[in-house]
Amino acid sequence: MHQPIGKVAVLGAGVMGSGIAAHLANAGIPSLLLDIVPSYTAEDEKAGLRPQDRAFRNKLALQALENIKKSKPALLYSQRFLPLIQVGNFEDDWHRLSQCDWIVEAVVERLDIKQQLFARVEQVWRPGSIVSSNTSGLPIRKMVEGRSLEFRKHFLVTHFFNPVRYMRLLELVAGEDTDPEVVRRMADFGRFRLGKGIVFGKDTPNFVGNRIGVFALMATLHAMMEMDYQVDEVDAITGPAMGHPKSASFGTVDLVGLDTMLHVVRTLREDLPQDEGQRYFQMPQFVTQMVEQGLLGRKAGAGFFKREQSAGGEKQDLVLDWKNLTYRPKQRYDYPALKATKDIHDPGARIRALVESDDRAGRFAWRVLRDTLAYTSRRLFEIADTIVDIDNALKWGFNWELGPFETWDALGVRETVERMNAEGVQPAPWVEEMLAAGVSSFYRAGTLRREYWDPAKRAYLPEPRPESFLVLSELKRTRRIVFENPGASLVDLGDGIACVEFHSAAQPKLNPIDDQIMEVMHKALELGAKEFRGLVIHHQGEQFCAGANLLMILEGAMSQAWKAIDEMVRKFQAITLGMRYAPIPVVTAPFGFTFGGGAEITMGGDRVCALAETYIGLVEVGVGLVPAGAGHVFMLERVLEGIDEPILDNLPFIRKAFETIALAKVATSAEEARELKYLRPCDHVELNRDQQLWTAKRMAIALAEQGYRPPLPRTFHLPGRSGIATLRVILHNLKLTHNISSHDEKIATHIATILCGGDTTIHNPVSEQTILDLEREAFLSLCGEPKTQERIKYMLLNNKPLRN
Repeated sequence: MHQPIGKVAVLGAGVMGSGIAAHLANAGIPSLLLDIVPSYTAEDEKAGLRPQDRAFRNKLALQALENIKKSKPALLYSQRFLPLIQVGNFEDDWHRLSQCDWIVEAVVERLDIKQQLFARVEQVWRPGSIVSSNTSGLPIRKMVEGRSLEFRKHFLVTHFFNPVRYMRLLELVAGEDTDPEVVRRMADFGRFRLGKGIVFGKDTPNFVGNRIGVFALMATLHAMMEMDYQVDEVDAITGPAMGHPKSASFGTVDLVGLDTMLHVVRTLREDLPQDEGQRYFQMPQFVTQMVEQGLLGRKAGAGFFKREQSAGGEKQDLVLDWKNLTYRPKQRYDYPALKATKDIHDPGARIRALVESDDRAGRFAWRVLRDTLAYTSRRLFEIADTIVDIDNALKWGFNWELGPFETWDALGVRETVERMNAEGVQPAPWVEEMLAAGVSSFYRAGTLRREYWDPAKRAYLPEPRPESFLVLSELKRTRRIVFENPGASLVDLGDGIACVEFHSAAQPKLNPIDDQIMEVMHKALELGAKEFRGLVIHHQGEQFCAGANLLMILEGAMSQAWKAIDEMVRKFQAITLGMRYAPIPVVTAPFGFTFGGGAEITMGGDRVCALAETYIGLVEVGVGLVPAGAGHVFMLERVLEGIDEPILDNLPFIRKAFETIALAKVATSAEEARELKYLRPCDHVELNRDQQLWTAKRMAIALAEQGYRPPLPRTFHLPGRSGIATLRVILHNLKLTHNISSHDEKIATHIATILCGGDTTIHNPVSEQTILDLEREAFLSLCGEPKTQERIKYMLLNNKPLRN
């Protein structure tokens, strides 16, 4: 039985080291963050520090801790986790490495320094503990040169991507002597404790993600020069239209840093002299000049792009003209191919439409994709043993919607190869052999799970993944779909548990609540008690639920269909409260955007199984409305939890709920959602999205097996008129100081009235139904406000989710 990983030492307190320590804290793992003792300077003496002071000797690690604390976007799920990170230095605290179960190195990317460091590590290393390097490409055999066999057995590469919290990829690379059990332990720890997507790479330069991702970026750069395109023109093509992030190609380089990019490409050029991609690994002179001039990207304030104020004081986005290294205003490119892809949600269909277009966008996209796919096919077995690892590396490390082989399938393997061959580009021989054998795709739907083509075995194999990683689309092929419409489904998960799955036909990215989703949820509550012992609300799309269907609300308000809006709100309230009082347990499992009505659905569950990266908030005030799906009820029960009897004044507790709703506060993690009361102490936070459905299902089963009983409806003792008056004074002062508008004051007064129980006193109990009636009346009143309708129109025109 191996010692579980309970404490970790992180060597190096730079960007990567501090990011690793922060994410360990997110997972509840204590860490020891160490760095060198800095050189003593006059500045230190002026600050009153002495060479022997711990504050000086731990200076670099303490600075890293401060950077973690202030980081934006936040590296920590919550500031509560900061104490899990202890700091020290390489001199005074080196002996403490013997107390750690895993030692991860994240120092400067120089082989000699890493070799010296691991020689020192072995002197205090506790046999059995794991040692790893976060190198982005240095060879293992050289890093552990001179180390004992036992040390080498416990050594591997654990390559995190930056920022560690947000980038899902963790590449594991074993050395020649690494014990397979060590790799398995780290894979389990990475998946189940840290929530990472694991890719198994080989000990080759830049491993998997960077080898292909950097080639794709360099192929893009050279294509731009050879085909005479501009930087902003290229990024208009290589972003979402190609299934890549909005940062596209050059925006991504600016984000990473040109100096970092230069180093990675130099590694490829020097360490892979026989690689057929060598011509792409030659850095153009203009990029070298950019680095010399300090145009390193976002960290320097300028790179391929920069933002500055115009003469009129407005912010202006500028782009570099690579031919003369001067900046000009960024342009908009409306090629027919780009227009055609905007409304295509399916990434495969979108990329296919782009590369099949014969305009500047289509021709450029095809050129880059052609070279990248061919190069990737030739790297199989050299950098990884499966196409699954390569695809996942690009999806998790570069945020591609589809991996290279998944993209190839979407384009049609045979058609793509024929087009390549016609242009003198050759994919790997195994691709041609696969087609000759009558196999036309890299992936196919298997009986139980997706299968991938293994050229070595000349057969399809089930995609490897833990049994706890449930995929709804696969379950729907083998399990009963109880009820379904275009917007949602009720799926039998087995073991007496059903799942409500959202898949909005109109807005599949955001899944706003509409009649179709409400129909399935109503049906789930109706059938649940008869056919199941528990219910889960979850799906595996991009965002959980970005609120109400604003277009439906706006159309109703513009046509003054007040009765229809009233019925819609009553129906939604019945669903959210119906979840709470259903005879079977309901577990909600949100992730990503969980705004407005999505937050109310989440809070309506008996338990929440939230993904750590859940951004939740009651944000209706952003469009001039108030929560009307029992959001006020759920916030009141949370802020007044444990207060059973009337007390003289509970307004301080209610004020917390008031500020959360009136300021449209959004939690930037599930742990922060606890602090804002969207989640309760009994709710669970899951770090790995692939396991979220399994965990939520287990939670529903556990509640059922414990003999679940729905809670009794509760009443609230609320301050009523006196509380409303107090909050109105605060709002009036805010308006006088121009912090809020008259319309903001009107919305917030409605919220104050609802939370304080309306026309009552603290001695008169207020029912949940009274709160529901108050929020419904406020919602209808605000729907009729011209300013509210203007806000909704703005939100719809700008295609932004329902948030402030």
